Amino acid sequence: MGERVRAEVELEQLTQQIRYHEAAYRAGAPEITDAAFDDLVDRYQELAEQLGLDASERLDVQPGQDHTAGFETVEHRVPMLSLEKLSPNRRDSGGEPMPLSDQLSAWFRRRRKELEVDEFPVIVEPKVDGISVSLLYTDGMLRRAVTRGDGRKGDVITKQVERLGTVPIKLKRGGEGEIEIRGELYWPLTEFARFNATLDKPLINPRNGCAGMMKRKDPAGLEETGIRAFFYQVAWDHGVKLPPTQCDTLQWLADRGADVYLSEVFQTASEEDALQYCEDYDARRRTLDYDIDGMVIKLDDLGVYARLGATGHHPHWGIAYKFPPERKPTQLLDIEVSVGKSGKLTPVAILEPVFVSGTTVSRASLHNFVELERKDVRVGDTVLVEKAGEIIPQVVEVDKGKRKRGAKRFVAPDVCPTCGTEAVSEEIFVYCPNPACPDQVRERLRHFASRRAMDIDGMGEVLVDQVVDKLGVRSPDDLFRIEVDALAVLDRMGQKSAERVKTGLEAAKERGLARVLNGLAIRHVGETMAEDLAAYFKTADALLDFAARYVAEDEDAVETVAPAKSSERGAVEGLARKSADSIFHELDAPAVRKVFMGLADVGVTLSVRAADVHEVADVAGKAFVLTGTLPTLKRTEATKRIKAAGGKVSGSISKKTDYVVAGDDPGSKHDKAQSLGVEIIDEAALLALLGEVE
Repeated sequence: MGERVRAEVELEQLTQQIRYHEAAYRAGAPEITDAAFDDLVDRYQELAEQLGLDASERLDVQPGQDHTAGFETVEHRVPMLSLEKLSPNRRDSGGEPMPLSDQLSAWFRRRRKELEVDEFPVIVEPKVDGISVSLLYTDGMLRRAVTRGDGRKGDVITKQVERLGTVPIKLKRGGEGEIEIRGELYWPLTEFARFNATLDKPLINPRNGCAGMMKRKDPAGLEETGIRAFFYQVAWDHGVKLPPTQCDTLQWLADRGADVYLSEVFQTASEEDALQYCEDYDARRRTLDYDIDGMVIKLDDLGVYARLGATGHHPHWGIAYKFPPERKPTQLLDIEVSVGKSGKLTPVAILEPVFVSGTTVSRASLHNFVELERKDVRVGDTVLVEKAGEIIPQVVEVDKGKRKRGAKRFVAPDVCPTCGTEAVSEEIFVYCPNPACPDQVRERLRHFASRRAMDIDGMGEVLVDQVVDKLGVRSPDDLFRIEVDALAVLDRMGQKSAERVKTGLEAAKERGLARVLNGLAIRHVGETMAEDLAAYFKTADALLDFAARYVAEDEDAVETVAPAKSSERGAVEGLARKSADSIFHELDAPAVRKVFMGLADVGVTLSVRAADVHEVADVAGKAFVLTGTLPTLKRTEATKRIKAAGGKVSGSISKKTDYVVAGDDPGSKHDKAQSLGVEIIDEAALLALLGEVE
């Protein structure tokens, strides 16, 4: 294989990994640290330059997909770009590690040359680990709150922010004109711990927990979380008189009721002092009641920002210092392969126990076999271990200088290590396709019984393990066949506990088709897709009949959900051709059909619940887009009513949209609807279509 071909193969693998980890991050379940993700992106950029890849074709300039269904998306007037980072993994042109001090000196030199000055003042601010938010104020009143999104477009979370009660709804001391303030929503550690203690399934960490909370479609209860905000930038203004420096702007924001960390800001003209403050803060941060993952060094003179400009990725007026995570060396004793609920095979490092970030680690994630090969991890190696988000142990690097002669690469298995079924590859992952695989069975049953799926009261992970190991349960329908007497003799059970579980099983039978679909752990079918499939097909029989037609390549079936023209939407919102292929082939598999038959035999409801279905002639089959703030209906309630009446709700407008329901501050969707000739209605007209007004 030639050098260029190897580079092209690695670039494609990196593309798949970056997309995967972006999706995991947006879902609130990151598998690698920010630094590790930055390394992937840096290597991608290096290869893209080496191969001469056109900028328009590069992954990093393609539109992001950081959007949650049901949320309106708007374009930022000024892009919310990421800052350039000082990286401990950066190397110079000769391939040698480049110290952070040299990197910072290079940044200072570039700025001095561009500004034609000998020195300039900078300020150093803490980088709180939360989610970025942009707040638009008109005449001092909060008009709109938007997430960072992909940096150019974000989701509107105004109602969620207002409900928090920690963001100023009205700025103090006047506020004529328009102004956009940017900051961070974050979860203080004590508040996070208090709230987490009330949950059956604790959240992973404050940052991901905060992101998930702010994407709750119903904001009720957010004021109880203790999530707070702090602000660090005025992105743009119109008709507002602002101070000329960043430091004075922070004071200006504080005077108007916005929380800032002015006491933590350090001013200097010395690059050495700036770096020293960052390094000293690393020790201080562990005494704070909030997580920070680094510091930000900015020019203090706001007047030069426009002059310095930006690349397509980051502005030139600032640079980020990321705190190095605690890394400990240890020996890799073995590599095991675990099997997940979807059959995904994942390499896991078995380590000589080592104490990292507060706990002893003996197992660590290796993520996938592509990453394993990229890092060239071998059994017997001395490896460096850290925790992603200081939570999830992972192997980040190999000390190849200590590698023993003859150490062999670990090869992805050809067969499932649990059941021996021939493994299959899909993009960067390897899967066991056997749904009867014992490890898959265990993981799927845990998921099926979980709160987000069938919500079987009393059926936790420990009990699932027991009914699999001791009662021979292999399929979801087997759960409903378990008798009270059999449950009662299991460890830590008893008659009352067994009766409670049986009652929970009986109640779960009425959850409806959407919950069943979500519970079956079908690849690409999460909560939203399960709801949309159930809403469209109504019954499992109709869904399975369609799946058979789709797999047989019936043209009408394929065109119904995955139109040949990319500009057209299918009947099921959000279902693209690739995911449709996977979903319907799995639904048509004999093993999955057998599960549906078993569930029907034990009386599980396999249709949309009658209480959720009230088709209305003027709404059924029509596509709606909601935008702006409705007078009385919450967005989630309006969506629920439309779907219950047989309609569809989308997050974006196309020529196939039938109605745009517009409220106050409708944003760009209103204009797009007008340009496409889509009918725009208000809440009253929507209620009339639903038959809810006389």
